[in-house]
Amino acid sequence: MIFGKIDFLNLLPFDVFMKRYAKTLRIHQSLNYHKGVPSTLNRSFSARRIDAAFISSITARDCTHFNVGIVAKKSVLSVLSLPSNLHKNDTDSATSNLLAQILDIQGEVLIGDKALRYYYSGREHTDLGKAWNQRTGLPFVFALLCTHNHTNELKRLSRAFIRKPIKIPYYILVENARKSDLTPAQITHYLQYISYKIGEKEKRGYKQFLKEAKKRELNPPLSKIRY
Repeated sequence: MIFGKIDFLNLLPFDVFMKRYAKTLRIHQSLNYHKGVPSTLNRSFSARRIDAAFISSITARDCTHFNVGIVAKKSVLSVLSLPSNLHKNDTDSATSNLLAQILDIQGEVLIGDKALRYYYSGREHTDLGKAWNQRTGLPFVFALLCTHNHTNELKRLSRAFIRKPIKIPYYILVENARKSDLTPAQITHYLQYISYKIGEKEKRGYKQFLKEAKKRELNPPLSKIRY
């Protein structure tokens, strides 16, 4: 199985889980990773160059998934709009750029670890997850774990992942802090804002997002989306 891996801190718990899970089921020798930012993985998944990945919500609406995703209940910290007189998209993103437009928030969209560094710098910003929750009262689903095949395997994997919280060893926090130019405490704090189970409220939030996208005619066919 070729698994698309978003190299952002929001999936650090999943990375830790996968290392343990693959060894437990002895699938680590057949598991290959294809790393990239969300927009790159969207294209690779659509072209079937990867079998499974966390796919941006706007491109994941027709894919097979098992109620696992990247969710912000309220604030998200890593999806921001920075003050600017002109709107500027983040080329790493698909869903977040669209979310800013739906919320009518003008500025420069910034996602991922670079957005986290900006957040912890204390500079002015608008948190798009928080803005969505204030408008709708619902969580925002930024991505869904999707697959083209290996459905039974992904169903078991998804259930195992959300069964109990993942404890991240301190040495892994230190390693990721060094790579991301953040501190272990900042990473731990950030991950408190991220959840992964798609329950009824998350499904309502996701449906509302797709409805808003369609209403504004910002939801073209997948082949026409500018990833």
